[in-house]
Amino acid sequence: MQKPLQIDIPSRDRRVSALWTAPKAPQACFVFAHGAGAGMQHAFMAAFAQGLAERGVSSLRYQFPYMEAGSKRPDGPAVAHATVRAAVQKARVLAGDMPLFAGGKSFGGRMTSQTQADAPLPGVAGLVLLSFPLHPAGKPAGERGVHLSAIEVPMLFVHGARDALADPACFVSMARALAPWASTVDVDDADHSLHVRKRSGRTDAEVMEDVLDRTFMWMQAWRL
Repeated sequence: MQKPLQIDIPSRDRRVSALWTAPKAPQACFVFAHGAGAGMQHAFMAAFAQGLAERGVSSLRYQFPYMEAGSKRPDGPAVAHATVRAAVQKARVLAGDMPLFAGGKSFGGRMTSQTQADAPLPGVAGLVLLSFPLHPAGKPAGERGVHLSAIEVPMLFVHGARDALADPACFVSMARALAPWASTVDVDDADHSLHVRKRSGRTDAEVMEDVLDRTFMWMQAWRL
């Protein structure tokens, strides 16, 4: 079942669109945000939501205000953080008492983790961060991950080995520093979009299934 919704952001007097996807007997819920350049309807977002539903996980994916308005310039942290909080609150109502996870793809994951670091998101059992953007392309560093050390819930990082926004050495150093909270799903040959080359021997669809399986297993381990 997929249902279009609206999420009010009272502190910003704004409203954004969202999509609720739910299987018949959900075991958990994932509320997640899109990357900087593509909204909640992007093929990756849709495939992830559908794949989770097939594994018994409901999801709420949503727009940031700039994407809702058709702008290419991402919202500033204050607006993005308020949107994340409003979406989590909406998901909590929809999900009832089932375990709740939050996160997103690239920019969406970064904004969710910043929000959690500022003040814990109520009822969120853990974060799933897909292609976390640790630094600008071609400028390996770890400054964008500094806030992660303030988070005290489990975090799952899905990381492509060829991600131009997360140099392998920087990423490994960050993950080690976040122990025991951080777990990783390392995807060989994948870029920032989790796309793999033909010579990898796998298709993007196969990579997606593997990522979904491992994400679901991680959720199962932490939801009890």
